[in-house]
Amino acid sequence: MKSPHTGLSRIWYALGYSWKGFQASWQHEAAFRQELVLCLLLLPVAFWLGQTVLEVVLLIAVLLLVLIVELLNSAIESVVDRTGDEYHELSGRAKDQGSAAVLLALVVAILVWGSFIYTKWIGV
Repeated sequence: MKSPHTGLSRIWYALGYSWKGFQASWQHEAAFRQELVLCLLLLPVAFWLGQTVLEVVLLIAVLLLVLIVELLNSAIESVVDRTGDEYHELSGRAKDQGSAAVLLALVVAILVWGSFIYTKWIGV
């Protein structure tokens, strides 16, 4: 069904749906809460660690990447769980693949942050 909202009204409603998504993730997903708190703690560190605007943006972007992938993983898990409690190979595969995506996003963030920290303290 097509949305009856158009123009600025559509954007306003989309923001509301997004906010509901953040609220649901905070309420129901422990991993999202942990990653969000970590991102908020690291946000000011990004301004100290990065020496240029581009470096600060990169440090923040990889933190946001982790949150984005976690939100998508949570969405996959919600849809799979809604379809039933019985085990199905494809359901398990979808959940495992979502989890693997989160792991890769975390690895990217650790590599980027680690390289900045190494450069700052070791001075390469």
